[in-house]
Amino acid sequence: MPRKPKGGGEETGQVSAAPGEVYIEYKQVGQTIKVTAVDAATGLEVVIMGPASAAQSHLQKVAVEKLKMQLKKTESEPESGEGEESRTQPPSKGWTA
Repeated sequence: MPRKPKGGGEETGQVSAAPGEVYIEYKQVGQTIKVTAVDAATGLEVVIMGPASAAQSHLQKVAVEKLKMQLKKTESEPESGEGEESRTQPPSKGWTA
């Protein structure tokens, strides 16, 4: 989660972000690039991996598109308490002791 810089001013622990603002981080891991995209407003984070030879703009586009899909998915999920049982129930296969 982004933090305010240290020094001067009062820290509230909250970051005000413009709607749609996204933070992108690139990290090379061997012959691949790990791209992390974070929605500034919600703190939702997604990660993609791509070849180091890929264009940075292409990797950024893919990461942002994945973030948009994840944001839509979280918006359409039921609120806490609704449909909670289906997520906490163990799979129907096997048996429980």
